[in-house]
Amino acid sequence: MDSKKSFRRNFNKFFFPLLSIVFTVSCSSNDELERPTQTSSETPSGEVPPEETPTVNYADINFSNWKVTLPVDENNNGKPDEYQPDELVNLGYQTLTPVQPFMYDDTEDESLVFYTYPESSTTNSSYSRTELRELINPSNSRENWTLLEGGTMKGRLKVASVSQDTNSSDEFHDVIIMQIHGIISEEDMAIHGFSSNNGPPLLKIYWKDGYIWSHKKSLVDESTSGDDLLTTSNVIWSDIKRNLGYVGYDAFDFEIIASDAQLSVQLNNETPYIYQDASLDKWPFENYFKAGNYLITTDDGAFSYVKYYNLYLTH
Repeated sequence: MDSKKSFRRNFNKFFFPLLSIVFTVSCSSNDELERPTQTSSETPSGEVPPEETPTVNYADINFSNWKVTLPVDENNNGKPDEYQPDELVNLGYQTLTPVQPFMYDDTEDESLVFYTYPESSTTNSSYSRTELRELINPSNSRENWTLLEGGTMKGRLKVASVSQDTNSSDEFHDVIIMQIHGIISEEDMAIHGFSSNNGPPLLKIYWKDGYIWSHKKSLVDESTSGDDLLTTSNVIWSDIKRNLGYVGYDAFDFEIIASDAQLSVQLNNETPYIYQDASLDKWPFENYFKAGNYLITTDDGAFSYVKYYNLYLTH
């Protein structure tokens, strides 16, 4: 009997502490298995951080020295509506309701779209445009630059869509995408008492059925001199034309460099074509750059869409 009591006493002494250890280890193991783990999308406090806002990129165009002309006359003042650089800079054009149908962003390809159709036209033209006009002094459109002072405009762009031309031998309507336009200087205005400062376009870059054409003003008679040079008449100044290559509806790069008695035009990485002649040496006008979508037709239902990815000016 004493031996049984002794066995029971020794069994309780060792078994229950051992059972306690096993139970404790088992509970600890279960706790480790059931404890939730922190996922990579959670913060240490267990909160899910907000999703990052996708970056939206726009065409690389600084509007500090550009105004835009639209193909409509919504304010009924008898001429196309215009918006000045201070209204366009810092994405201000995005807040202008009248501008949005004609100049707007396509964020899918980071372009600025210029849309136009035949409607309102400027005094010296029959055609409508959604086009940028350079202002080297944003507060004075009469301050411009000479060929001696020179300048460069370059951009990446494409003609996205143009209406078919059923009234000529061309398949589609023509579009002017870049220009150097002439303007009579304030000095010559005062000397001659002109009522208009309009000058002829020195250089027009056309999209014609997928080809890029350069039209450059040249004297019909290179011996012309004096005040006769200040006329815009085709009798004095006419276009010489050159096909610079095919682009279709693809994006392309184009650069115009104006300097003393010389013009350089370059399509993509092709060899630049250089104009250098007596007509440029005698060019009597000041100048400004233009870029955008100038549709050369008045046909009902005509339209054109031009996209610019970047546009740069230097002087």
